[in-house]
Amino acid sequence: MKRLLVLFAVLSITAVLGIPAAVNRLSPAKIEKNGTMVHMYSHSTGQIVNLSVDDYVIGVVAAEMPAEFPEEALKAQAVAARTYILRRLTGGGVSNPIHPGADVCDDHRHYQAWISREEMKKRWAIRYYQYYFKVAMAVYSTGNEVIIYGGRLIDPVYHSSCGGAGTFSAGEVWKVDDPYLKGVPCPYDADPDPTRVAAFSMSDIKRATGEDISVLPVAGPRGFFQVLEKTAGGQPKTVRIGGKVFSSTAVREMLGLRSARFSMDMEDGVVKVTTRGYGHGVGMCQYGARGMALKGKDYSEILKYYYTGVEIADGN
Repeated sequence: MKRLLVLFAVLSITAVLGIPAAVNRLSPAKIEKNGTMVHMYSHSTGQIVNLSVDDYVIGVVAAEMPAEFPEEALKAQAVAARTYILRRLTGGGVSNPIHPGADVCDDHRHYQAWISREEMKKRWAIRYYQYYFKVAMAVYSTGNEVIIYGGRLIDPVYHSSCGGAGTFSAGEVWKVDDPYLKGVPCPYDADPDPTRVAAFSMSDIKRATGEDISVLPVAGPRGFFQVLEKTAGGQPKTVRIGGKVFSSTAVREMLGLRSARFSMDMEDGVVKVTTRGYGHGVGMCQYGARGMALKGKDYSEILKYYYTGVEIADGN
């Protein structure tokens, strides 16, 4: 009933005043929930911004997922983003050694990405009102819903694309293996361009890994590259480059690769690294969520598929 009333109110505003007025009614300046506030450090201004949870989640969904994605995918992203920030704020907030006084920042490398309405206008141009309305409705229509496992908020990690290869279990990428972050097949990954090739010189490889591969043969058991261990899904987990052994995740970070799913070949003295997917590969695959939504799955089904054994609950 609550969601129907919200939807009716928004549609009424739109019909009477038009889309720009409706967006203004839905804007962070107009709608705030009493209670919990998010103290977010903005890298663009160097200031801490105080936001309601809804305002924060709208900015995260706008930054983290393309607004043209189906509504059910956006709803799944909204619930994941809400779960993330409420988990951090549980118990009155957590220490942020990077930006004292802030709960989070807007840098995706540290926490979740977030963009302001001004940035949305630049990004979406003439579709700003359409996309803002769509993203805001994805947030408001999911109310206060969060993802829980065993009665506790989960760590709802997500990534752009697994490239259709399936997601990783957390323990295959990080040291901690959460029971709800299990690898699952991802047949509906809708990434239109999952495979990319990046080229590196031998000196690039040496700077990144410390190994001089110019003195090694291209192929064979003593070649410059070898996969030593694979994940349950058949992807590289541990590799040898030159004489050193690295995790695939470490190589991804050292070379700035799109994914830890990669292979290496050498051609005319150039190392070509072929990657599949984009991101760490754990938790919800955003392009997979898009594909599932296009197949008629709702946001609850999407979340329960990518986060094993979880429940969707009211966060109040």
